[in-house]
Amino acid sequence: MILKKTIGIDLGTDTTQIYLGGAGIIVNEPSIVAYNNLTNRIVAVGAEAKKMLSRTPAHITVLRPVGNGVIADFDMVKEMIQSFLKRENIPWSWMTRVVVSVPTNLTEVERKSVEDLFREVGATPVFLIEQPLAAALGSRLDIHQPTAHFIVNIGAGTTDIAMISLSGIVVSRRLKIAGDYLNNEIVRGVREELKLNIGEPTAEEIKLAVGSVVPMNEKLELVIRGRDVQNGLPREALIKDTQVRFWLARPAKLIVEAIKDVIENAPPELVGDVYRNGIYLCGGGSMLRGVDQLASKEIGVPVAVIEDPLTCVARGTGVLCDKFQEYQHLLNIFSHASEER
Repeated sequence: MILKKTIGIDLGTDTTQIYLGGAGIIVNEPSIVAYNNLTNRIVAVGAEAKKMLSRTPAHITVLRPVGNGVIADFDMVKEMIQSFLKRENIPWSWMTRVVVSVPTNLTEVERKSVEDLFREVGATPVFLIEQPLAAALGSRLDIHQPTAHFIVNIGAGTTDIAMISLSGIVVSRRLKIAGDYLNNEIVRGVREELKLNIGEPTAEEIKLAVGSVVPMNEKLELVIRGRDVQNGLPREALIKDTQVRFWLARPAKLIVEAIKDVIENAPPELVGDVYRNGIYLCGGGSMLRGVDQLASKEIGVPVAVIEDPLTCVARGTGVLCDKFQEYQHLLNIFSHASEER
């Protein structure tokens, strides 16, 4: 038992990561809950619940309680977080200070629901930081300098685009086109072109195995199984990278266009910095083959994927946990109202 602990949380649409101050990331689980409708009880959370996705009987519902980066089902998220915080590797303490990463441009209601959620699970005080800022901290970028750092965080539910200078976000945009949207495009493409119905887990497998947005040197193929659209019987089909690239072309173009819009709305001096410093990609979507090449070709500046892009936001909240006094000024924008209550 300890008197006080500080934890950083990246509450993502696809994955929830928890950083314990001084210890590192100790929870890295899917943001999924399995719920029994008959008993009104939670059956499983995290990795155990993900195994049940698209494979449950009628009385069990598997859901993602975080949608597009914001809380979609308050009670389910609360149950999920409580379950994660009860893990053996998280010590009990009298007081828990929490730093939570949130998408850019949240409404006051959305922001308050995050604060209320963590207060209800016993955290006090609760601080919020926008995800691009956390990603920049987790990537060890010196955001305190009067120069632009351009971050594109392609998550599962949202793509967060932000230009950062002097420890603050100068201009930003949140786009609801990200990893889950790409999966839905693959599901639709397989149904229309291959006449096969597949679920979200298979779409994710296709994206990881053969997905790309620019022509690749090697040809990629994958055998998938699903339900035939016409006769309803099981069938398998061969899927090629060229087909997936065609299905993903439109959403990839929309993400690039959104990046251009943010650049066009930024101060000219900072745009000059972007030309020199380039653009940094992070989040699971940044690992899709060729995303960096496509963005670099379309925008005309260097584009790099941040080291370990899946955990950079959680590591950024960890920087705030470990060096709280040094970086507290980044949190004041969001936390002063909650401290007064």
